[in-house]
Amino acid sequence: MSSLTETPTKTRVGIVGYGALGQYLTQFVLSDEGKAANMELAFIWNRSPQKVLDDPNPLVQQALLTDLNDFASKSPTMIVEVAHPSITVDYGQAFMSQANYFCGSPTVFANLQVEQNMRQAATKNKALYLPAGALWGSSDIQKMAARGSLKGLTITMKKAPHHMKVLGSVKEAVDKILASNESGEHVVYEGPVRGLCPLAPNNVNTMACAAMAAGPELGFDKTIGRLIVDSNLSAHVVIVEIQGPGGFTLESTRYNPAKKGAVTGNATYASFLSSMLAAATHSRSGIGGVHIV
Repeated sequence: MSSLTETPTKTRVGIVGYGALGQYLTQFVLSDEGKAANMELAFIWNRSPQKVLDDPNPLVQQALLTDLNDFASKSPTMIVEVAHPSITVDYGQAFMSQANYFCGSPTVFANLQVEQNMRQAATKNKALYLPAGALWGSSDIQKMAARGSLKGLTITMKKAPHHMKVLGSVKEAVDKILASNESGEHVVYEGPVRGLCPLAPNNVNTMACAAMAAGPELGFDKTIGRLIVDSNLSAHVVIVEIQGPGGFTLESTRYNPAKKGAVTGNATYASFLSSMLAAATHSRSGIGGVHIV
């Protein structure tokens, strides 16, 4: 019989990506708070290993994993991706064969095959976690989708041009606005989230998370994304509009101050950390599936 004071199983965290967010999460895992949360560092991988080696903390340097194919040798129980959507494409299924997976770049699921593969990988033993981030009311969206009462979902994101890292037709639209020096709001995309994710993979993770929360009934094809450029903004603004049965509607607005040029708003770091902690706690239950935390 287990003791009531038995120490919970530690979550061995593998960090994939050592940019600003990866460094922030690593610092927490290595901190006294991280230890108190029963977390320990399994490995750190970064496309440029030197960035990890240049860190003054010897514990960070020692955690460097040079070849991501060797991740299993470090015995991680949860792998956290904060690098690029391509990581999930190349390694997602392999990761989930060994550990729970926290995907920080959910725009990758706009690729239907990737979404299907990863949902299938989320077996009874391994879980796929997505950070709720700027998606206010994600659990309510999931509940409505599960009951069949979610009839419409639109996510509007407003950002200044210098916060945009976009491609293709969206980049052309943003460049045109910059060249014109026109102020005010300009819609650079409005339509299914599936079409926007490949054009703004670093900017619209919130929309991708919403599409995953909306379930198969709406998903990426019927969840609508609106991306708006406003040169006067010094924040990331996210508006969630929900439609339900019988004329039910709900709208929420999130205003998150952001430094010039930042893809991630100031409040997002703490939000992401909270999601990672929730995933770590949940992962110890051994329950698989897809979870927005």
